[in-house]
Amino acid sequence: MTTPSVSPDPERTDLLAALAEARAALTASVSGLTDEQAGRTPTVSALCLGGLVKHVTAMEEGWLNFAVEGPSAMSFALPDGVTWDDLTAGTAREFPTWMADREKEFRMLPGETVAGILQAYEQVSARSEKIVLTTPDLSASHPLPEAPWNEPGGEWSVRRVLTHVIAETSQHAGHADILREALDGRTAT
Repeated sequence: MTTPSVSPDPERTDLLAALAEARAALTASVSGLTDEQAGRTPTVSALCLGGLVKHVTAMEEGWLNFAVEGPSAMSFALPDGVTWDDLTAGTAREFPTWMADREKEFRMLPGETVAGILQAYEQVSARSEKIVLTTPDLSASHPLPEAPWNEPGGEWSVRRVLTHVIAETSQHAGHADILREALDGRTAT
């Protein structure tokens, strides 16, 4: 079954343009870098350029999954017997899988390449654009998944998800610019 092509309205055009601009700023930060350079952490933080692109890819994919599927697409389940207070205090006897996966998002792991990371980002970007163009109503909303950082009972529309993805991508593009400058003196913007 194919999804009919949708001629984007001005709002969708503007949202996609803003997202494309933020993506371009982010991906420019890794332009011309070797895999080894993209994995370096040139500041006191643990951030690396390849890891930032991986994180933004995972963030965008997760939020667009939420826009389509609702809160079940973003589970923050805890292991049996572990509470949010345990995690906050650092006393949890076990950590949830999603937390370990998120930690890996910020690093380039052995065998990962800049080309592979960018290809994954392009695939997620293409899927996101298709979702934006084929979602009948950007006002359609879902309850936020249960997590301490989400407003209890809060709901986000597809539109709100997109503005969040744009903001996150832009914020991390700024981080990437700083990392790139610390790495070799160049800036992406």
